[in-house]
Amino acid sequence: MPQSATQAVQWTFVTALRPLQALIAAPSFIYLAALTVMLFRPPDLQFYHLDRIAFLALVLTAAVHLLVSEKRLDIVGPVTWPMAGLVLLAFFSLLNEPYEPQDWSMFAAKWLVPFMLYQISTRIFDHPAALRRFEIFSLGVLAYLCVIAILFLLDARALIFPGYIVDETVGIHADRARGPFLQAVANGMTINMLALIALDSFRRLRLRGALAMFFFVAVPIAVLATKTRAVWLGFAGSVIVLMFSSSKRVRYACLALIVAAALAVCSAITFGNPNNSIADRFEEQSPVEFRIAMYRAGWEMFLEKPVFGWGIRDMQAELASRVDDFHQEEFFLHNTYLEILVQHGLLGIALYLWIVVDLVRLGRHAGSTSLHGQFLDRGFQSIWVVFVLVYLINASFVVMNYQFVNGLLFTFAGMLAAQNRRLQVQVIPVQSAY
Repeated sequence: MPQSATQAVQWTFVTALRPLQALIAAPSFIYLAALTVMLFRPPDLQFYHLDRIAFLALVLTAAVHLLVSEKRLDIVGPVTWPMAGLVLLAFFSLLNEPYEPQDWSMFAAKWLVPFMLYQISTRIFDHPAALRRFEIFSLGVLAYLCVIAILFLLDARALIFPGYIVDETVGIHADRARGPFLQAVANGMTINMLALIALDSFRRLRLRGALAMFFFVAVPIAVLATKTRAVWLGFAGSVIVLMFSSSKRVRYACLALIVAAALAVCSAITFGNPNNSIADRFEEQSPVEFRIAMYRAGWEMFLEKPVFGWGIRDMQAELASRVDDFHQEEFFLHNTYLEILVQHGLLGIALYLWIVVDLVRLGRHAGSTSLHGQFLDRGFQSIWVVFVLVYLINASFVVMNYQFVNGLLFTFAGMLAAQNRRLQVQVIPVQSAY
């Protein structure tokens, strides 16, 4: 082959690989793309596994990035051991049952994907540029979810994108602002958690002006539009706790959120649609009665097998046989902690509580004076505690089967773990110098 032709082939090959090289050099873009796919996971069966493909692409990209960058692969640290224990518990429980794709999908959403995202995020979001990308991504998702919720509240369904959000034949809570999750609880919880990130951006002067005003007005309205009492409780609790923040900007922001929320509630009660009234959600009793029946049945099951639990499939069959007053296709305990107790017994709940303790402790070591004003600086500590608190409050009323929400929590946990590791490395040489 002539030399010119060889050079042309080499140039073509190198040019074609440059986008791949750029992605490997900055895998945070692949990470954000994978989260976006998980957020907009389409209900169409033809694309049902699109989020799994995106997840595998992320894992492969992260593996190549680690090999090329020669970063140390150290999986030991906070959250890792209890999370790995729960992954193994759920995995072996599934191995003992007949194969059901839905059970394996739930296992991935609850345990495997969050665990892997935690591990990957500690390696990818380990520098300021990647952290800024994630902050911008979080604010962008929050703005989108707020706009969609407000459009739903205004009954402007023709403007809602993607269209499957308003399709009453898929998902649940078609009468509420459920977003692309197709579940109002997941939508409201995500808005609440991302609103805390926006609040932190406001504290650090990264979010200001008209954009900050938009969030102060839109977030309470979007939370109200979910018409979900667990979401309302989590939002109210987070704002009340942060009213006692040491940051004056955070306190002022919380006051603005309280005023906006009060105005939104008054407007909804005064001018709301009588056929779809938000006030009716305060008075509705049937969901409460159903949950109490499920809690009672679940507690009785736990007392019968307290150590290792019933397993995943046995729990469903046993619940169906114990709850006779309600006709449902599937029975859920509507409480993450009780479900873990019933499925995996005291061993499972002990591991889960270990995870919670480790998550809170990650925030205790967050940031340093040298990071002041940057994402995840020392002032983020109080925000992070409330972030975890919002997750735990909602987990008291629902089972955390929401892949994007779980991924969001453990992504931030991974970022904090990576930052704490970097700070420890910086402290050790200083100590050794003395």
